[in-house]
Amino acid sequence: MPTVFEKDGYRFFFYSNEHLPIHVHVRHASGEAVFDVEDGVELRESQNMKMSELKKAQNLARDHRELIVEKWHAHVG
Repeated sequence: MPTVFEKDGYRFFFYSNEHLPIHVHVRHASGEAVFDVEDGVELRESQNMKMSELKKAQNLARDHRELIVEKWHAHVG
């Protein structure tokens, strides 16, 4: 699971066998979410994350979207 970046207790990462659309997984505390980042940053799914945690994760993904896409292409090809 390659880590894209970590900030404020949030870990953004990819799984080894990723697929389109371009997306990123994020873990915080005991929750996890997935954000599609191909055309903006949209929440796809979440488990056990509070709304405040999801908002923070989405803002972090927006702030680092360019990095996420760049690392996606380096990881997936």
